Parts: sequence; structure tokens; C-alpha cells
Amino acid sequence: MKPYRVIAVARKEFLHVIRDPRSMGMGIGIPLLMLFLFGYALSLDVDRVPLVVWDQSGTHAGRELTSRFTGSRYFSLQRHTDTYRDIERAIDSRKAVIALVIPRDFGRSVEAGRKTSVQVILDGSDPNTASFALGYAERAIEGYSRDIALRQIRRTLGSEPRLPALDVRPRVWFNTDMVSRNYIFPGLIAVIMMIIAALLTSLTVAREWETGTMEQLISTPLTGGELILGKLVPYVTIGIIDLVLSVVVGEFIFDIPLRGSLALLFGLSMLFLVGALSLGILLSIITRNQFVASQVALVATMLPAFLLSGFIFPIDTMPAAVRAITHIVTARYFVTILRGIYLKDVGLVVMAGQVALLVAFAALVLGLSVRKFRKRIE
Repeated sequence: MKPYRVIAVARKEFLHVIRDPRSMGMGIGIPLLMLFLFGYALSLDVDRVPLVVWDQSGTHAGRELTSRFTGSRYFSLQRHTDTYRDIERAIDSRKAVIALVIPRDFGRSVEAGRKTSVQVILDGSDPNTASFALGYAERAIEGYSRDIALRQIRRTLGSEPRLPALDVRPRVWFNTDMVSRNYIFPGLIAVIMMIIAALLTSLTVAREWETGTMEQLISTPLTGGELILGKLVPYVTIGIIDLVLSVVVGEFIFDIPLRGSLALLFGLSMLFLVGALSLGILLSIITRNQFVASQVALVATMLPAFLLSGFIFPIDTMPAAVRAITHIVTARYFVTILRGIYLKDVGLVVMAGQVALLVAFAALVLGLSVRKFRKRIE
């Protein structure tokens, strides 16, 4: 293999990318658009859930319980109602996701120390939000119930009760504020790099066949390996530019700090890029048609990267058959690597298994691309 030949092919491909606005738009513009779109729009955090309250008691106890909801960042009081029909209309129109109904005898029961109940109505059409809202509501009601019990004991004893208590002191490591954006953003980088890398190179060899320039390349002393490596270089560069933009956008716009090694991040990203780009070139060699290659690349990368990489949906909760399929999705391993570097500052030793699989994938796909490419006209 002659390095100057690889450089010559890389220079030719660089010139094509620079002169083609579509390639630049696909390589730089679309990743930036996806970063901002998903960064702002995609969130797994559930807070400020729309709430309506029907306080039938009209007592201090009812207002006190209501304040446990309205004083929390998890609920946003829309209005007070006075009928079930109003609650139904609010939930039907999505003006409320949860309704709190306080019974008429609530205040008297609390003062008398009797057991009483409150009703929580939820919109189950969005089960994720409803389940979070129910958990928040139960926590607020349990806290209020505990305070009532302590007040009753103080009133009975005439002094502060000495009760055994379990003091829970939670400590969250890494994502200390438990903000979903910090968890999603590193995975988003992996998904974008997988899709864009395969899509860009899926067109490169097919374009040579369609425009008739492949015959000129075949007549040169270039080997298949030199041609493919030369075509990879510009797109690896674009991928690294995308990574730099992602880190900058995450740091300065979304306030997502990079806790791990920058050198390790870029080194492993280049490894992943080689595999993803080689996959695109392999598809381009097989199909020899830009449209078909791009469609196959989208199907082969977008759906697995979004659904089977753990980017949004936890792999542990998937059925066993689907979990088995995720083992062949390389984005899964890169998502784990990026989250480890971004959130946990883990080193290469901890991620050795994932790195080994990325190396194997890159070597396999690159080797298949070189083997599949034939310098002859059929």
C-alpha cells in the first residue's frame, strides 16, 4: 500500500465534499439540527404536571394538603373545580393530567384523628407521565399524613414524641441532579455519528459508478484498500468536526460538562467512525446505486440506533429476544462508552469489553469492504 495514493484519493474526495453543498449540509448541518432538536425537545423528566383540585371540604386541612402539591415543582395548579364534570373536561382537553379530590368530611376526620381518604384521578392515556405523577402524589400525601400523625401524638402527649426513625441520606453519583438531558445527550452523539457516517459514505462508491468516474479509477494503479482508505479520510474528518461541535454545544448551550478524558473520547470516536463509515462504503459497493444505498443505510442504522442501542429505551427492560438482537448493534456499545466518559469519567480498562467489540466491528466491515471491491467493469 502506497501512502501517497491514499492521500491522492483523500484529496479528490475532500474537493468533492467541499464543492458539494449537499454533502456539507448532510455532514455538518443535519447533525447540528439534530443536536438542537433533540437537545431541546427530548426529555424524560416529568415535572410541572398539570393539576386540578376539587376541595369539597373547604377547610384548613384541605388547603394544607393542596399546598403540598402546589408547592412542589412537580405539579402546576391549573385551577380549582367543583364537579366531576369539570375534572373530566380538563383531562379530556389535556389541560390536566391529574386531579386531586378532597372529600367533604376531610377536615373533621383529620381533626378527630380518624382515617380518611382522598381521591387521585389520572389520565392514563400517557402512562409514563401518569405513573410519575402518581408517584409524586403518593409522596406528597404520605408526607402530609406523617405530619398529621406527629401532630396528633404531640397533642396527646403534650410534648415532642421520641420515636425511632430511619434517616435515609441518599447520595447520587455522577448525574447528581438526575437530569435526563445529561443522560440523553451522550447517547444522541452516538446515534448522530452512526447515522450520518453510514449515510455519507453509502453514496461515495455508488456515485463513482453512476457518474462514470469509476472506470478512470480502475485504470489507475490504485488497489482496493488504497481507494477505500482514501475515501474514508475526509469523512472521518467530518465526523471529528461533528464531535467537536457536539462537545461545544453540550458544554456551552445545554450545560452538559465532559467529566472524562477528551483524548479518550476522540480516540474511541475515531474507532467507532471507522466502523460506521466502512459500513456505508460496504453498502455502496454492494448496491452501486446512490438511492438504494442511502435507503439501506438509513434502515440499517437509524432504526437500530434509536430503538436498540439503549439511547432512549433501557435494554434491560426489553424482551429476551430483542435483547439478544441488540448485541449486534454497535451503537449500543458506543452509547455505553460515551455515557461512561461523559458522566462517570471511566477509563479504558472499565470499557475494555465495549472497545474490543468496536475494534472487531471496524476490522470486520473494513475487511469486507476491501474484499468485496473489485477493480473490474462488469
